[in-house]
Amino acid sequence: MKGINRSITGFSLLVLVGVSYSIPTVAQTQTSPAQTKLDQKEISAPQSASPVPSETAYTLGAGDLLRIDSYDTPDLILEARYPVLVDGAVNLPWVGSVPVAGLTLKEASEQLKAKYSKFIKTPTITVSLIGARTLKIGVIGEVTRPGSYIIASNLISSSAVNVNGNQNTPAGQQQGGAESGSQWPTVSKAIQAAGGITEQANIRQIQIRRAQGSGREETLTIDLWKFLSAGDLSQDIQVRDGDTLVIPKAAQVDTAEALQIASSNFSPDAIKVNVVGEVATPGAVAVKPNTTLNQAILAAGGFKSGRAKKAVELIRLNPDGSVERRSIAVDFSQNLDGKNNPPLRNNDVVVVNRNGLASVGDTLSTVLGPLGGILGLFTIFR
Repeated sequence: MKGINRSITGFSLLVLVGVSYSIPTVAQTQTSPAQTKLDQKEISAPQSASPVPSETAYTLGAGDLLRIDSYDTPDLILEARYPVLVDGAVNLPWVGSVPVAGLTLKEASEQLKAKYSKFIKTPTITVSLIGARTLKIGVIGEVTRPGSYIIASNLISSSAVNVNGNQNTPAGQQQGGAESGSQWPTVSKAIQAAGGITEQANIRQIQIRRAQGSGREETLTIDLWKFLSAGDLSQDIQVRDGDTLVIPKAAQVDTAEALQIASSNFSPDAIKVNVVGEVATPGAVAVKPNTTLNQAILAAGGFKSGRAKKAVELIRLNPDGSVERRSIAVDFSQNLDGKNNPPLRNNDVVVVNRNGLASVGDTLSTVLGPLGGILGLFTIFR
């Protein structure tokens, strides 16, 4: 009997020890309702990202139009649009002026969260771009008119492009239509603004110098030939405010490629060539880029019958100030050829000289012209 009591007592102690150790374990795995609600809210909250490639995230500046959404307190945001003012700040209810210039959309969202956290516990705020400011960029190198240009963005949208690159459409509005797209100016549009590329441009190694934070500068290299020949749209990247485009000079230009480039939208619509001498309509002629020598002569009406030499002179002023002069035998049956029927450049001069017979005839006319008048008078008084 005494042995049985010992067994029961030992078993009871063992159960009590097990229960005493299991209770703290259960207590540690439980989570407070408030913490659970907070975790769920953080999981469902929209994330901030950029509608443009992350390596070149769009930074805000004066003139941008923003849409700001507060998911905790929808009534907090009273305006449909908030402009970034000249001082680089946006004015908002409760918190007043908040500087956002130089920030990405994600960074601006975090900035507003920090401001509103004084009034709202764990605020959920997203910033969307619905109107981009005009951009000031530089285009230098092998373009018709190098310099600084102001380019307007086409991003004016009733459906905001949010920081994830998606569209936040206000209630009661539908997505789509001309206003719902996000269109930033691209490299090709910037080159168009500068009058297009020259005939010697190297479009395979175009550089974009882009200022980064803390005074750093990033250099991007793109290949517009891939865009032109294979339709690789990733090469025609978006430009940013303050970018400088550098179009280098090609060491050698392939004739077949030059013709294809000349028909692209980043080549000028026309170049000016002067055709002078023994042609039907001498003077300046507007022709397409990379027009051949033969085509320019025909555009000027062709040779005057029986007066022009078959060899013409091509005079070219190079960018370095030197003058190139070539004598070319014209053969209208010749296709595009760098030697006998070369493509022309802007401001080239084609001189069509008189042939020997025309020169002799003009000389005789000059010499005998006065004599003809005297002989006429002599005939009258005879």
